[in-house]
Amino acid sequence: MRCGCKLIPLPHQDGKITLESVQHAYHGIGDQHHVQARVISITQSTEMGTVYQPGEIRELADFAHERAMFLHMDGARIANAAVSLGQTLRQATRDLGVDVLSFGGTKNGIMGGEAVVFFDRSLGADFLYLRKQGMQLASKMRFIAVQFEALLTNDLWRRSAEHANRMARVLEAQVRKIPEVRVVWKVEANGVFAQIPRHAIEKIKARYFFYPWIEDECVVRWMCSFDTTEEDVREFAEVVAEAVS
Repeated sequence: MRCGCKLIPLPHQDGKITLESVQHAYHGIGDQHHVQARVISITQSTEMGTVYQPGEIRELADFAHERAMFLHMDGARIANAAVSLGQTLRQATRDLGVDVLSFGGTKNGIMGGEAVVFFDRSLGADFLYLRKQGMQLASKMRFIAVQFEALLTNDLWRRSAEHANRMARVLEAQVRKIPEVRVVWKVEANGVFAQIPRHAIEKIKARYFFYPWIEDECVVRWMCSFDTTEEDVREFAEVVAEAVS
């Protein structure tokens, strides 16, 4: 489906775009031959398991707002990022200048549900119609919404995310003991990205599903969730050690 917009990819550092990269891409404003940039979109935590620091987000938000732009946050794993930073959900989003948040529930224990949060409600004036047009208006929406009510009650979101993050740190500690495995990015949320011998990938996938993330460099992605156990992690690490040897 055509959305009438253009995506401008930016270089990153460990999964994070920088103010410098945004400044470099922001040009041609007022020129009819150039796309007129309106939104900066970031992912928190990133696709590489790293976490934007509050100052980094605030810099991007200030840059956007000074130019009548908006900051969007893909928060599929915002809960994991918030607990990693020791913040509340509000402190990790609205208070840093985020205008629109894609609030993820599925990756923090919800059976199936994501929400779009407009911190300035006027920005969502037409969203009810866009949601329908984009085929995202589910029947019996209350059954999706009630899951968020449970997730946000008594800090369930926080406990689930803290557990997933802790399991990732346990996994990191276990696989760092294996000489043939190299953890390639900081483990700041609930993902471990590692470089492993090519011959080991299919052996491990025979027991566990995961994604080869950068195939030509044999970098793989291992994720922990709200229901991962320490026993799960240790059994997985044993399989990895056997497969790489």
